[in-house]
Amino acid sequence: MAEGRFPSPFEIETPPGAEGWEELYTYSLPFSEDRRAYEESVFWFQDGIHWPEVLPPWDATFYEYAIASLSQYNTRHYLIPPALGIDYRVLNGYAYLTPVPVTDPAEIEARVPKFMERAGYYFQNWDRLYDNWKEKIRRLTEELKRLDLSPLPEVEPMEVITEGRGEGSGMRLIENYRELLNQALRLWQYHFEFLNLGYAAYLDFFGFCKEAFPNIPDLAIAKMVAGVEVDLFVPDEKLRELAKLAIELGVDAMFDDGDPEAIMAKLAESDAGRRWLAKWDEYKDPWFNFSNGSGFYHTDEVWIEHLEIPFSYLRNYMEKFRAGEDLSRPIEELRAERDRVVSEYLELLPSEEDKEAFNQKLGLARVVFPYVENHNFWVEHYSHAIVWRKMRELGDTLVHAGFLAERDDVFYLKRNEVSDVLWDYYSAWAVGTEPRGTVYWPREIERRKGILDVLRAWSPPPALGEPPEVVTEPFTIMLWGITSDSIGMWLSGGGEEAPADGLKGFAASPGVAEGPARVILTADQIGEVQEGEILVAPLTAPSWAPIFNKIKATVTDIGGMMSHAAIVCREYGLPAVTGTAFGTKQIKTGQVIRVDGSTGTVTILE
Repeated sequence: MAEGRFPSPFEIETPPGAEGWEELYTYSLPFSEDRRAYEESVFWFQDGIHWPEVLPPWDATFYEYAIASLSQYNTRHYLIPPALGIDYRVLNGYAYLTPVPVTDPAEIEARVPKFMERAGYYFQNWDRLYDNWKEKIRRLTEELKRLDLSPLPEVEPMEVITEGRGEGSGMRLIENYRELLNQALRLWQYHFEFLNLGYAAYLDFFGFCKEAFPNIPDLAIAKMVAGVEVDLFVPDEKLRELAKLAIELGVDAMFDDGDPEAIMAKLAESDAGRRWLAKWDEYKDPWFNFSNGSGFYHTDEVWIEHLEIPFSYLRNYMEKFRAGEDLSRPIEELRAERDRVVSEYLELLPSEEDKEAFNQKLGLARVVFPYVENHNFWVEHYSHAIVWRKMRELGDTLVHAGFLAERDDVFYLKRNEVSDVLWDYYSAWAVGTEPRGTVYWPREIERRKGILDVLRAWSPPPALGEPPEVVTEPFTIMLWGITSDSIGMWLSGGGEEAPADGLKGFAASPGVAEGPARVILTADQIGEVQEGEILVAPLTAPSWAPIFNKIKATVTDIGGMMSHAAIVCREYGLPAVTGTAFGTKQIKTGQVIRVDGSTGTVTILE
């Protein structure tokens, strides 16, 4: 590997024991000799924000659906002037991306009027179209819930005969799985209907500010759109309401010990407890279909299915409420600061024309910005939770039919292989003989589990190929936190020791905090976080918001100014530095650190 660049994807070796990993994915997903000239000519980065871990075969479905849908809106719907799509590959089971720019200035210029017309229509009709979007998502999730993926019957019921249906249960099962895939793809088409425009409006305002005020910090621009009410924060708000209600009803002591099911059973024995349970039932769907991870892996734990997660948050909230603490989000302070920053910069503009342009662009950014977070709840958390649930129902059916040893083994099949498995199941059922898959798939799935175990133990390089001289693409910088500086840090390897002048990252959320660090690498470790600590993690999930009342600040390895971690920390008034690259490697649990979210610096004090 030449100095100053990352390895080529073709220089990376397969770890011993993972040979044949490419067969676990769609044939077009791995790097290949067929496209080697192109794949070696561009810079790829590992997407640790959305897919930090190895992708199980079926889970790669959402990876492909998401990035293709994102790209489609850039290239074919809105014609974003300087950008085509984002290309995507898998290497040793890990996700790598590369933004595809429009390089011809004449083509960029030709795309501008088309973009203005198309995006302009959405911006002018935002509320109506967004209301329509919410209705489309509601219909889609209801249709997903209704899909019947239960086992084929021993004998078709008599109604099939008496109603003259002319088709059987095999048709139902095969059709419903295809419909599951169609709805999952449709979901991701919906996801990007508004998201790219939400970012485009913010980037337009961002660009205006950078031109008008050359020295303005990125954080000052972000502050101007802060103080939003978004659906992503509702699950946490509902938990606080439930914690208060338990205290008001006098049932809070019941939550002190025992597993959630036992607590629920105890609550059901009294009028007060039943009132609390009624409120829980009112809130749980949709709001507790909230994943403790990114929502992109079937292994992410959803609150409604792992009640120990929300119950631990409830206990913490009850304790704080009993101590008289105010746990409300500091929205008024955020809005006051927002208005102060806006008026300060507005005064610096020389003409009424400039002030009008500033107000227009800021107004549009504020209208569309809530969607940048709202979609995350409705798609990655709520809808994905339903899809994972439906796939587990299908897993139960294939366990019943003898194809799988356990329900989650269904995720070790590629999405199109599932159709082949269902055909084998249906065909043998129809003929009255034994399917091949009951012998073939348990053996094959064990082999695949072994491959993925090897790949999980492998450390993927943060990037591949020749880095650009300077990173200018704003989406890459703001969401993924990839800059010329972070690329330089990756190339240096970082080392185990933090630099003497501290770790550098994005000044993602203002304020300064000092305290002992708590380094956690996975969502499973959230329970280890103690009162008054500073959270240090590769990234944070939106569903971690309930621990923000415990911690003093947040430090992440990855993510930029517009990553979910950055936005959520700003809205909770918590200092944050994102995109430090090596925070989890160079900071140890228990070390006292200072986080300056206004300058983007993390210093180890002890």
